[in-house]
Amino acid sequence: MKRKASLLLAVLLLLSFGGCDQQQAERPLPSQTEPRSPASAISSSPSRLSPSEAESEFLFPLHEPYGTGSGAMPDRVVWAHDPDSVEWDGNGWWWELEHFDEAVIQSMVRKSIASLGGADTAAEGWTALFIAHNASHGRGTTGYQHGEKIAIKANINGSGLNSDDASGKTEMSYTNPVLLKALLVSLVQDAGISPADITVYDVSRIFPDYMVEMCTQNSLNGIRFVGRNNSIADETVPIRWSYDVGGDINYLPTCVTEAAYMINLANLKGHSYGMTLCGKNHFGSYINSNRMRPPVAANLHGFLAGAKMDEYSPLVDFMANEHLGGKTMLYMLDAIICAPTEGASITEENSRWQQAPFNGDYTSSIFVSQDPVAIDSVGADFLANEPVIRSLHSGAEGYLHEAALVANAPSGTAYQNGNGQPMANLGVHEHWNNSTEKQYSRNLGDAEGIELILIER
Repeated sequence: MKRKASLLLAVLLLLSFGGCDQQQAERPLPSQTEPRSPASAISSSPSRLSPSEAESEFLFPLHEPYGTGSGAMPDRVVWAHDPDSVEWDGNGWWWELEHFDEAVIQSMVRKSIASLGGADTAAEGWTALFIAHNASHGRGTTGYQHGEKIAIKANINGSGLNSDDASGKTEMSYTNPVLLKALLVSLVQDAGISPADITVYDVSRIFPDYMVEMCTQNSLNGIRFVGRNNSIADETVPIRWSYDVGGDINYLPTCVTEAAYMINLANLKGHSYGMTLCGKNHFGSYINSNRMRPPVAANLHGFLAGAKMDEYSPLVDFMANEHLGGKTMLYMLDAIICAPTEGASITEENSRWQQAPFNGDYTSSIFVSQDPVAIDSVGADFLANEPVIRSLHSGAEGYLHEAALVANAPSGTAYQNGNGQPMANLGVHEHWNNSTEKQYSRNLGDAEGIELILIER
């Protein structure tokens, strides 16, 4: 019934809007006004691996889809890939603006939002995404209302790591500045949201001055940035864990508790603890006694270092929290240039990927979804099949099993929403059929599971 309602919503939206300006070629998308047919991400003749082939190729064991998809087009993860988005020859800082084609990245964002909403244009896509989010969270079938606030969690981990330096001059990774601007432009110009109602935050780091300047000019004037230096804790809203983690009491920032919606803009990259995707992005979403390293004071690192299957994960609590995952209407992975780990210096050599379709080039991609489990599942598959990602281990996906099976989590943890409400579903988790074709259950014709849609130049 959930899928039928979502498809009906998409049909009604499409009937009420006009056409679109196609800026970028794409693989044909399934029709949004009739049952979706299998879509090919890489190959037109997808196949499943035999058990013996799967055992030799996969870090993570293959299994049937766990959980239920969510979003305007349930189960859908959209992947936009355009090699023209990056023009870096390895010289200079990786983040310098001249290394990226802003028009190409803007087109990638708009096409992704349209596809994720099952629509023809970004404006229609945003409408569908807001309506789907509200409908699934008991807020009726209305879309975004003027004056509602949106908080965007960026990943600024590599900037202002050990000091209050706001130059951004670091070889370590943080949110791509051009991608962030493209997202903000689409929110303002396509979704019609006032800049004064948008806040970009990471309360454990310092936003580079150049990033703030470029993202608050002209039509973006009024957008607010909140970092470690100007965040305010809402002491009426402590984070309540579903397990006794010990450590400090942790408070959400006021920019989060006052927001009606969240966007989780994470990075696709390896991590010394395995991987860092949308789930771990919220390590920069709370305030405690250690302003530079809040996860240390919160005693959370131990739950990720050497993580094993069937164990409690605080990442699931972030997904379930009513103010974090509960408000998130869009999940996005920045894969324009990917770092091998959170502490690595990004170089031309270690940021060129070998797997298809990159074939020795930059990843030049973004991923979007309304399903936090599905998008991190896709991200995990990409990371697990890239030789430069050395830190990944089999237990790194444990939180995805916990999240997808949250109503009966393998660890036995009774996950709640931070306000005493038990969680029944957070999203769907599975792995692709193989690293060449990159197909999931819905791509292969099944009724449930992830659907990966590729938009390419």
